[in-house]
Parts: sequence; structure tokens; C-alpha cells
Amino acid sequence: MRFSKQRSGYRRIEAQMAPMIDVVFLLLIFFMLTLKVVSSEGDFSINMPIGAPAPSNDDLPMLPIKVRLTADEKGQLAGVSLNNQQLGNTDVAFERLNTEILRLIGKPGNPLTKDMEVEIDADFGLHYRYTVQAISACTGKMNSNGQPVKYIEKIKFSQPRKPE
Repeated sequence: MRFSKQRSGYRRIEAQMAPMIDVVFLLLIFFMLTLKVVSSEGDFSINMPIGAPAPSNDDLPMLPIKVRLTADEKGQLAGVSLNNQQLGNTDVAFERLNTEILRLIGKPGNPLTKDMEVEIDADFGLHYRYTVQAISACTGKMNSNGQPVKYIEKIKFSQPRKPE
């Protein structure tokens, strides 16, 4: 008795590759066309702290700009201050910070602001979104045409404080 390799009622199923490749290319084209690139996003010049504090340069008579961000026990924003001047603890505080930075530098694009630097001192448990808002408020704003206006490009962070 001979057995054939194919049984009755059984047939081999093959995957159709051409429609699958078409779907992959359609998805690729869809994602490429719906991608919106924001030019000002992630464009921060940030100097992270080194193990020891860097020696200060006394040759430049620069007004120190220190932004202090305090957090409550849940990591929410408890207060924003600029050079020991309280600005509040809501999103309006970041608008005030932006206005005060503009007041300090005079006008955007001032050549003297090239060497100015903002030091951000944030509490250890503060949510990172508040730090990003502070960075955005210090670096500039968007004008009415949607173009970024740069205030200060150099941002550094103070040494992290250990939680109590």
C-alpha cells in the first residue's frame, strides 16, 4: 500500500507577500506624511554639573541669574523664584519668569547676553516637566510669526541636593 504525502482535504497554505509589502509601504508613507517636526523642541544648550563645582571667573562682571524651583512632597511645584524674588507656584510663574528674564537682558539678540548664563536649582523630587518649563522660559519665547526668539542660551544646573 502506498501513502501519498498529501492527504485528502489537506492543502498547503502559503502567505501572500505582495499585499503584505504593499500594506507596509502604505503605513510608512502615512507616518512620513503625518510627521510634524518642531524646530524649537529639544534645542537647549545645557551644561550639566561636574563632580565638583567649577571655579568662578571673576573677570566678567555678570549679574548672576539664579532660578530656584521648589517642590512639595508629591513632586508638584511649590514655588519659582528668580534671584530670591518669588514668582509664584502656577503656570503663570513661568510667564513671569520669562518676562523678568527679558527685563534683565534688555532686548533679545543683545550681544551682551551671549555670555550670560542661568543657573537652575531644582529640588530633587520635582517633576521634570517643571524644569523643562523653566528652561523654556529662560531661553526665550515664540513670536507672533511662530519663530523662536532667543533670550539666553547658556543654562546650567546647580549641584543636586539630597532629599531630607
